Amino acid sequence: MKAIVCTKYGSPETLHLIDMEKPAPKRKELLVKVHASTVTAGDIRVRTFKSPALLWLPMRLVLGLSKPRKPVLGVELAGEVVAVGSEVARFKQGDPVFALTGMRFGAHAEYACLSEDGMVSIKPANTTYEEAAAALYGGTTALYFLRKANIQKGQKVLIYGASGTVGTFALQLARHFGAEVDGVCSTANLEWVKSLGASQVIDYTAEDCTQRGGQYDIIFDAVGKLPKSSRKKALKPHGSFVTVDGQGIAKVRIQDLQLLKELMESGNIKSVIDRYYPLEQMAEAHRYVEQGHKKGNVVIRVSQGLNQ
Repeated sequence: MKAIVCTKYGSPETLHLIDMEKPAPKRKELLVKVHASTVTAGDIRVRTFKSPALLWLPMRLVLGLSKPRKPVLGVELAGEVVAVGSEVARFKQGDPVFALTGMRFGAHAEYACLSEDGMVSIKPANTTYEEAAAALYGGTTALYFLRKANIQKGQKVLIYGASGTVGTFALQLARHFGAEVDGVCSTANLEWVKSLGASQVIDYTAEDCTQRGGQYDIIFDAVGKLPKSSRKKALKPHGSFVTVDGQGIAKVRIQDLQLLKELMESGNIKSVIDRYYPLEQMAEAHRYVEQGHKKGNVVIRVSQGLNQ
């Protein structure tokens, strides 16, 4: 099978397309033909190995000292089950699925083996494989932090970084939970962040979102860039501030995938996709994501992009 491997920590030039042996599922695993994956900020952090000083050594021990221990990166995918292990009960050949691979990575390849007991579910019926793959990382991360903030109906919520992978889902999910939501983004993204349901959209290049005088029950920094000095000004006395910065991997439950599936099928949330790249252009996709200006998600077309 074709796969992209990261041969060492560094620039996008460390990513190479190679031929690998197709994996075989163990007794409680399913083999998935990957149709779509994504490049997230997490993939960039692993490839460049940018980690806080206090976490440098522990993360090196987990990920690999001189190069990634798991050379095939990618943490979210959507595809078709092509084989199942002898003890698999929840899935069968032909099932369309979407999944998070977590620290096993492996989504940037034509095939991936997934544990039946892992973060894998039947994909939303009304979505493409690309849309399904793009819902997982952003959707589950947004769910984790909104729950951490104890979001309630009728609250006022500010999403800082409302145009990114996590921010686009945080905005839609907060509205689903009954909150009034304001979004912060750049000038270029104002109109379509508004189209996602924001009550107000604030251009951070033109004004400080914390100087408006309004106060929020929850401020969710979905990009980890809101200065500490700004937070207290806009929070209510007993308000909650949550941020993705330095928080590691959000805890995900299988119920989260099922909730995202239901909300996508009902039309309450949708994936926002900025660009598509074939697997062969993984380095170009990394360069684009690394610039920090993507809108929503960058999707990798795996099976469709290869010359087979």
